[in-house]
Order: sequence, then C-alpha cells, then structure tokens
Amino acid sequence: MLDIKFIRENKDLIAEAARKKRLGFKIDELLKADDERVKIVGLVDNLRREQNEASAGISQASGDEKAKLIEKMSSVKTDLQKGEEELKEVMKTWQRLMLEVPNIPDMSVPEGDDDSGNQEVKVWGERRKFDFIPKSQVDLMTALKLVDFERGAKVAGFRGYFLKNEAAELSMALWQYAMQVAIADGYTPIIPPIIDRPEMFMGTGYLPQGEEDLYKTQDGDYLAGTAEVPTMGYYFDEVIPREHLPVKFVAFSPCYRREAGSHGKDTRGLIRLHEFYKVEQVVICEADHEQSVKYHEEIFANAEKIMQGLEIPYHVVVNCTGDLGQGQVKKYDIEAWVPSENKYRETHSISYFHDFQTRRSNIKYKDTDGKMRLTHSLNGTALASPRILVPLFENYQQADGSILIPKVLQPFMGGREIIK
Repeated sequence: MLDIKFIRENKDLIAEAARKKRLGFKIDELLKADDERVKIVGLVDNLRREQNEASAGISQASGDEKAKLIEKMSSVKTDLQKGEEELKEVMKTWQRLMLEVPNIPDMSVPEGDDDSGNQEVKVWGERRKFDFIPKSQVDLMTALKLVDFERGAKVAGFRGYFLKNEAAELSMALWQYAMQVAIADGYTPIIPPIIDRPEMFMGTGYLPQGEEDLYKTQDGDYLAGTAEVPTMGYYFDEVIPREHLPVKFVAFSPCYRREAGSHGKDTRGLIRLHEFYKVEQVVICEADHEQSVKYHEEIFANAEKIMQGLEIPYHVVVNCTGDLGQGQVKKYDIEAWVPSENKYRETHSISYFHDFQTRRSNIKYKDTDGKMRLTHSLNGTALASPRILVPLFENYQQADGSILIPKVLQPFMGGREIIK
C-alpha cells in the first residue's frame, strides 16, 4: 500500500507502474473514490460539530429555545446517520482500490510481460559434461528409495510425497547448513507460527489478491506459504527503536501453497508441491532507498554463499516488470541448472518493497528528528526444500546411479560421502 498523498501527487507514475507490471489497476477509479471520501468526511465532520454545539446549547437553554435546539439536533442526527452510512460504503470502495495500488518498480528493472522477459545478470559454476545420459530427479530418487510418490498421493492426494532415507537426512542437513550461513552473517534464527491471522497476510500483500493460493482454516486463519508472513508480523503495529534497526531474521518453517494457478505444471517430482519447507531471510530497516538496496544485495549474497557452498551451477536473473509482484520494487531469482531438463529452474527469490508492506502492517520507528517513519522491508529465500534436492541430486549423480553428497553437507551426514 502506498500513501494516498503520494498517489495523488504522482498519479502518472502510479499509472505507469500498473502498466509496467501488467496490472489492471485504474488510477482514475481510486482518485474518484478518494474525492468522494474527502467530500463525505467533510460533511460528516461538519454534522458532528453541529450536533456537539446543539447538545451543548440544550443543556443551557430552556423553554421554546430548548425545544427548537432539540428539534434541530434530531434533524442533524438523522443527516449524520445517513452520512455515516454513505461513508462506510465509500470507504469500502476506497480501501479495496487502495489495496490494488502497485508499488513502483526500480528504474533498473527491465520491462517485460512475464518471466520470459527476465534478464540474466550472472552465471556461476561450470555445467557438468556427462559421459552418460543423466537421469531425472524422479528416476534417481525412486531407484535409491529416497522418495515414495505413490504412497504420498495415497495419503495426501495430488502432489503428496514421502521423503525417505538419505533424502530425509539431507533435507535436515540442508536446513542446518542454510541457517548457519545466515546466522554467521548476523541474522537472528526463529521458528515462527505458520497458521496466521488474516491481518498478517494483508500486511505482506498476500491478501486480498493471492487468496486462491492460500489454505484456510475453519476459524478464518490461513496457512502461510512462506515464513515472510509471520516474521513480518513479529513487529506488526509496533514502533521499533531506531537503534535496533536493521532487524535481521532467518526463519525456518513448513510452507503451504495450493498452487491454484499452476494446474498441470510440474506434476512429477519435487519442483512444485503443496507442502514444503523454507529457510527465509527477512530484513526490516530504516526508510532509506540506499539501505534497501544494500540489504537486498546482502540477502542475495547469502543465497549465493549457500549455492556456491553446495557447488550447484546457477544463474541469476533480474525479474522484469511483468514478473514482479504488486508490492515488489525489485527482485532477483537464482535458478539452478537441472541437467535432465537442460535448463535452469528457480530455487531462490530475493525482493525489496520499500514501505509497501510496512504501511499495511504499521511498522514504524522514530528518526533522528523524532519524526515517526515507516520502515522498509526485504525478504529472500535462503533455501527451499525439497526443491533444492532436484538440482543437487541431478548434478551429483554418478554413472552407476549413485549420488555424491556435497562436501559442506557431509559433516551433517555423519561423514558419509555417497548415496548408493
């Protein structure tokens, strides 16, 4: 959400942001609703003032004068009730449109319609040249009894899975490894609640637009698809002491996504799942663009440390405008090389939002002048599993069907070097 004053003063900029992000938002509809809101707020305020003045006068009047004031107050009360009802309806429209306003993408973000317009900015690692035909994630894991998709579907339905044996152990090793990398860089480790109130999803921008991808409880709460939601909620509606900024969290959690808009995509294997686990980085900093850029690069660097430690080849893309979310100013994706598909697949997303989320979540601090300011927020994947197992297994596979264990994970695996 953006400030209405900023929106009114920069309506062409907002309209251009909506065009660049390929969103259907119409700035004129919001401005019309805001004009109506301001008009009715003024009317209601005047009526309340009249009512208060009449009420004060009645207590001091007597006789005919008191009767006239009572009659006047009755008329004002009727008009006030009507005005307040009109204001409620106007506010519903205004608030809905305010929640649709897109954040403005950074000037460095390339324009494009969808992920095909993302631009490669870095390539790391050498793609392995196999002297045999590399097997897919599904064939490798099935042969080594690392996964059971059939029983997973029996128990959990479509996209259900059981990780077994070394795959289960490796998953836990990966979580610990990713946490260690972030903690070493000063991030506070947390395990947040993942069943969260709707306000937390509204605050981070997953509601109202993303509701179709959320699981909902019978109590009206939702299951988060990323620890970003509860972690941002940690300071929901609070003022953070300036000396405590930046706040840097690394959060581990299960994650749940319905993948409602992804029917028919990646139906086999571990790429697209309803239930998975993430190690997520979240930063809350002062309201300064340079600081947002600084911590965006820091979160990105941590993700790269993890990938480079695992020695998995990857490239980095800067997401184009049409592949940005409503609130994102800029986003990097890290995509790992998957040999059996002969292409890169996304493993990490790293974004910053300026005050888009913190305005919704009312997270503030006092600057050096004592003025209350909204903080900035950022987040990014440290590690998502079991998706990361796909490039790991495929890049480390051997001709006999065995899989080498990355050196950085071997200490978490009792020193074992191979799965066979």
